[in-house]
Amino acid sequence: MKRVYKGIVTLMCACSVLVGCSSKEELPVVSVAQIVEHKSLNLIRDSFTKQMEALGYRDGENITLVYKDAGNQISNLDTIMSTFEGNGSDVIVAIATPTAMAAAKYSERIPVVFSAVSDPLEAKLMDNLEKPNHNITGTSDEVQVDQILDLALMIDPDLKTLGFLYNTAEANSISNLKKAKAYCKERGIELREASGTNISELQAAANVLVSECDAIFAPNDNTVASSISALVATANKHKVPVYTGADSMVSDGGFASVGIDYTKLGEETANMVDQILKGKKPSELPVKVFKDNLNIYVNETTMKELGIELPKEIAQSKRLVRMQ
Repeated sequence: MKRVYKGIVTLMCACSVLVGCSSKEELPVVSVAQIVEHKSLNLIRDSFTKQMEALGYRDGENITLVYKDAGNQISNLDTIMSTFEGNGSDVIVAIATPTAMAAAKYSERIPVVFSAVSDPLEAKLMDNLEKPNHNITGTSDEVQVDQILDLALMIDPDLKTLGFLYNTAEANSISNLKKAKAYCKERGIELREASGTNISELQAAANVLVSECDAIFAPNDNTVASSISALVATANKHKVPVYTGADSMVSDGGFASVGIDYTKLGEETANMVDQILKGKKPSELPVKVFKDNLNIYVNETTMKELGIELPKEIAQSKRLVRMQ
């Protein structure tokens, strides 16, 4: 009798396990990658996560969120994307241009939502921002080069020579360089460019620019952004203001910028992922580009160190955000 009872209990337990396995729903997987750790990209990642929570997603409960960082090594990105394909990702979130370009190779099979891609067309991610193709869409941190350099001229109308510091391997920086060249040519400003692929090379490039230029422009270049504090310290010693392509670079010591709050990029990226998980196709979601009503960011500590006084028009602007 005990044997029969034990057999029934065993059978009931086995059935319970089988029913539990068959009834458990597989969670959607959203895999997030960024090229390197620096404040701008981290702001996007963190605000993306918070917005996903605000939209009702809970990691491990109704979604699986995977995060990877390439350590500023482009060669690592393809390995990361291959891992994302292997883990059954339903959406890939690619933060920054190099990451998005790597993710694009997998977009036939997995929808891609990018963030902080300055020029999606230049990066060949799509052919039309309003109707994105290739199963890719996202949010752009297109640098408003004209507005930033307009700000530089308002602060220093005698600006004659502008330095441009960047990594030649970053497509977003090449795009911004073209815009800067066009702006300077039209206004009779001499533009001198210097580049590097790592902190040592960029430091050497900065040492050259500070001896030749009235101001330096550092776009939202990931390599430059990850070492901006050291580069700004060099420029400040020579009383050369560094204008940047991102507010976080001002927070890290850059003098000034015109642009968006990067948390908005992360939030809008999450909103797009939410729509895709609910059935929308990337082609139905136009790329979001933030161009209007941008803030003016000024680092007051750097301003005092440089001995610069803001013109009244800027100092009293409602768009001015003062940073320390």
